[in-house]
Amino acid sequence: MRIRSLSVAAFAAGMAFAAAAPSHAAGSCVGLSAAGNGLTKDIATIMSTHGLQNIIDSKGLKGQGQMKTACKDGGFLTECRSSQTACK
Repeated sequence: MRIRSLSVAAFAAGMAFAAAAPSHAAGSCVGLSAAGNGLTKDIATIMSTHGLQNIIDSKGLKGQGQMKTACKDGGFLTECRSSQTACK
């Protein structure tokens, strides 16, 4: 039961958000990013990468190039940020 509670807490803490910003790429491309939090680096990475992929899909875009992810240990939770350029 304790593991389940921790998993639910990690999921709730891993809510992703995105910010669209103009990119240097030609055409109708944007730079997107998403953040995810988790009790471990693996959970935070999954939350940020899956969150970013969901955002790209929901906007009807296709990711261009490799997704980049950077993580910081914040003490209790780890925060990861993923970013990628996406185009129509």
